[in-house]
Amino acid sequence: MKKVFVFFSVFFFQSILFGQQNQLWKSYFSYSNIKDLSPSADKVYAAAENALFSKNLSTGELKTTTSIEGFKAEIITAMHHSTAFNKTLVGNNNGLLLVVDEVAGTVLNVIDIVNKPTIPPNKKKINDIYEHEGKVYLSCDFGVCVFDLTIDQFGDTFFIGPAGEEVEVYQTTVHNNYIYAVTSIYGIRRAEITNPNLVDFSQWSVFDAGYWSGIETFQNQLVASNSNTTVYRHTGSAFSPLLNVGQPIIDLEAYDNRLTITGNNHVYVYNENFMELAHITQIPEVVSLFSCATTIGDKIFVGTADKGLYETATTNLSAFVNNTPNGPFRNNIFNVKKAPNFLWAVYGDYTKQYNPYPLDEFDISKYSEQNGWTSIPYSNLLGAKSLTRIGISPASNNVFVSSYFSGLLKIDAQENVTLFNQTNTGPNGLESLDIGDPSYIDIRVNGPTFDKNGNLWMTNSRIKKAIKVMKADGNWQSYTLENITTNPIDDDYASMVIDKNNTKWIPSYRNGVIAFNENYNNKFILIKEGSGSGNLPNNDVRCVAIDNKNQLWIGTFDGLRVIPSVDRFLSEDTLESNSIIILEDGLAQELFYQQSIWDIAVDGSNRKWVAIAEAGVFLLSPNGQETIYHFTMENSPLPSNNINDIEIDGETGEVYFATDRGLVSFKGVSTRPAEDLSNVYVYPNPVRPGYEGTVKISGLIDNANVKITDIEGNLVYETTSEGGTIEWDTRAFGKHKVASGVYMIFIAAEDGVETKVKKVMIVR
Repeated sequence: MKKVFVFFSVFFFQSILFGQQNQLWKSYFSYSNIKDLSPSADKVYAAAENALFSKNLSTGELKTTTSIEGFKAEIITAMHHSTAFNKTLVGNNNGLLLVVDEVAGTVLNVIDIVNKPTIPPNKKKINDIYEHEGKVYLSCDFGVCVFDLTIDQFGDTFFIGPAGEEVEVYQTTVHNNYIYAVTSIYGIRRAEITNPNLVDFSQWSVFDAGYWSGIETFQNQLVASNSNTTVYRHTGSAFSPLLNVGQPIIDLEAYDNRLTITGNNHVYVYNENFMELAHITQIPEVVSLFSCATTIGDKIFVGTADKGLYETATTNLSAFVNNTPNGPFRNNIFNVKKAPNFLWAVYGDYTKQYNPYPLDEFDISKYSEQNGWTSIPYSNLLGAKSLTRIGISPASNNVFVSSYFSGLLKIDAQENVTLFNQTNTGPNGLESLDIGDPSYIDIRVNGPTFDKNGNLWMTNSRIKKAIKVMKADGNWQSYTLENITTNPIDDDYASMVIDKNNTKWIPSYRNGVIAFNENYNNKFILIKEGSGSGNLPNNDVRCVAIDNKNQLWIGTFDGLRVIPSVDRFLSEDTLESNSIIILEDGLAQELFYQQSIWDIAVDGSNRKWVAIAEAGVFLLSPNGQETIYHFTMENSPLPSNNINDIEIDGETGEVYFATDRGLVSFKGVSTRPAEDLSNVYVYPNPVRPGYEGTVKISGLIDNANVKITDIEGNLVYETTSEGGTIEWDTRAFGKHKVASGVYMIFIAAEDGVETKVKKVMIVR
């Protein structure tokens, strides 16, 4: 597409300066899934699913590093902090190595393993990172790689199978001038660390032919974990049992004078004399599996699979402190919804084929500026599984959450929970799909949406009476799709929208868009595939959105269509959608031709945010002819190109992107237009030296004329507002930057009756 506005060119570079992070983005990551820990004298470093954090042992300060700082992990599998170089190295399942340099303030993306063509993609995982004399040894699924911390470059790669073949290496260590490598099928292999020809597989020999899972050097002895759930130490002549954990050992960590051994339900800590100091089997009131652990002096840090990082001490094992940065319950958020005081998030989902299995049992999260992230635990949700979409009552702010298996949840202001299902909604209420077994209950509700009269509409998939409404008085009503759509008992539905005429526009999996209005004698119109039937490129419709000019934007599995006016439903019996034609390199092209569109959101300036499967998100001009931004994980802080949901805060313009690897937001400027000019606000003000962003003028009414002049009255910028906020790039009509000084901002309503004058100071 032409006219692409390149915004985050800094993110194209391999080495990313995070000291100058872009202030237009904000992250809301979960830190509950701890992948690895690394100790130092004054801090403990933790790798979560795709973000880092550290705790200062003296001050207690928690510091996070996320995609906002340029840290964009794939799936973290190993982590190590080098105290000598003040660098944190993070390995990923695809071979990506991230190097965070706290002194230089950079994140280095090292892609040598990722780009190795001779190694299969599924054999590039980094399992462990071990440091020795300025180099780190990466234990990978194919062998061992060496990375030089002094120059931040890869060195040799060792394929250490008996015939030089690839072999999975779980962990390495150096002891008495030998490097030891634990392999998956060839036992522990070793070679002299000073040997200049370690790339020659014949230089490696078998140290022990058993089946081992990890190895460390502790108190000048080798300590290794065996696949038989036992930890051994090598006495110089043979391995001697130290501890039988009774379950697979998933983490072996030696630091200073402490040895820490971790299984899913056990953490053991030993001192320098191999005497047991601690045995942890449970964190009080925390139900989770352990994933890793480390010990610094008397402080023990335990990472969990889904509850974050906890700290205790060998002197008081009954007291635990949660060291987890505040965040949502998990990163893979399926739907977010902005209420006046909260941002709500749910994690249940379904596949592209609307299959909710395996059923999810997750918390519901909400965020506020005052309290951060809190959760309603699954144990309080009355067994409702696979929670997919959120609706907010405009009258009471009660929250309604659809379950794609259990019905509909209602959550009031005190977080009291009610579950609506087939038992309490009457004969016209919610229904289970019919599989011939009355004892099997499966109620697939989706997309709860309120109309202007306070009635809550939703879909109930795979039944004939698929359109349901809980009226404002609490009564339920159903509307059948039998004889309207093809095989409604086999159809599923995404989130509907309701227009100003109370017409419901329902995206379906097999029948295109279903338009329905009960106030017009239960009128239905189907917008389907093919000319004369609706002109959709595919009957699989994933999302619909109504813009500020009452146009219906339709996202399908194979492209985009637009209905010019939703009012046509009232007077016409058929509706045809149109594609958007753009010019690309002088040729006419269909916008998003054959691309799968997951979500569309309309901002206060009538611009469209469009999420494309595996391609990030586009911001389009109101008519779709111009691409303003195209954000991907390669050129922006998006942690993934797979966006599940887009939500816009109409008051602030903040745009939330829920991805399969975390939630981030872009501080947009398109807010709802104000009723008058009484609250016009200019920011930043003053504009200080070095600021590269734009000046925002918010609190505008729609179609206001805005003129900016210097103090002598010379015009430097003029525009008309669409929505509640405009931006000025501090240039004179888009050319050169204006000089230091005070600039006058004159604002007038379209009819000239209401005016406002503001000032902004610019300091170069």
